[in-house]
Amino acid sequence: MNDAQLVPLGSTGLQVVPMGIGTWAWGDRGTWGYGRTHTDADLQAAFEASLAVGINLFDTAEVYGSGQSERLLGRFISTSQQPVLVATKFLPFPWRLRKQNLLDALRASLDRLGLEQVDLYQIHFPFPPVPIETWMDGLADAVQTGLVRTVGVSNCSAEQMRRAHAALAKRGVVLASNQVEYSLLHRNPERNGLMQTCREMSVALIAYSPIRKGLLSGKYTPENRPTGTFRSSLANRDYLARIQPLITLLQEIGQTHGGKTPSQVALNWVMCKGALPIPGAKNVRQAQENAGALGWYLSGSEILALDAVSDKM
Repeated sequence: MNDAQLVPLGSTGLQVVPMGIGTWAWGDRGTWGYGRTHTDADLQAAFEASLAVGINLFDTAEVYGSGQSERLLGRFISTSQQPVLVATKFLPFPWRLRKQNLLDALRASLDRLGLEQVDLYQIHFPFPPVPIETWMDGLADAVQTGLVRTVGVSNCSAEQMRRAHAALAKRGVVLASNQVEYSLLHRNPERNGLMQTCREMSVALIAYSPIRKGLLSGKYTPENRPTGTFRSSLANRDYLARIQPLITLLQEIGQTHGGKTPSQVALNWVMCKGALPIPGAKNVRQAQENAGALGWYLSGSEILALDAVSDKM
């Protein structure tokens, strides 16, 4: 069991380990190679290995693997004796126009998960044409009917988050979180006011892609690019060459902390910034590597050094 200290999820009263697991790759064949690069057995082993070290927050969505991610997570939970915190998401497709669509989608997610309640239900994107206030009204209904414990948003700007926060407050419901991309290679939340707004409103910033889909792991170089259309599109040879000084610094800092890997240092940096990272885990090795980012902290000078090199990326 990891000795990581629990942190609050915003001002909801829910306490969590300062890292979760993202399950986008669970059941997703087209983007992540489910069935080729990882199997159900691999995923269940990753699930159990994460729980064994104290990581028990799993983030999924109705669209991950067209619902297969939720089904797999639900199956794994049903065979586990340990408490699990589940976060999932509603996608406001253009043909979903009423808050009842959200409640119907939530019940479908609960059915796939085999649960009566989820711990965090989030709006996946603030898509038009429906205003975000309508979806917040639906989330408030979900809380008050007991289908969810807490609610959040994802991929929202600071202004959209303020609107969501205000709409929920009118119903007496707290906005728990905003899930956005955040890493040493994607620091927009620091620069566009989002992170500061989260602090001001006591909203948790949940960071997806905290190791930039593997680019911060150190395993990719200009000579060894990631495979697959999705990830290779992120990293041409010039870009991989440009980020090597950051990878080198991650490696050097890791050595001063007992041989931590670049991924573990990158995840620890996210936590030191006050965000909650949700890296993926497709097998036991990745789950154990994630866990190695917990239970220690970078020094102030190390954070500044990483910031400075990252700024040049």
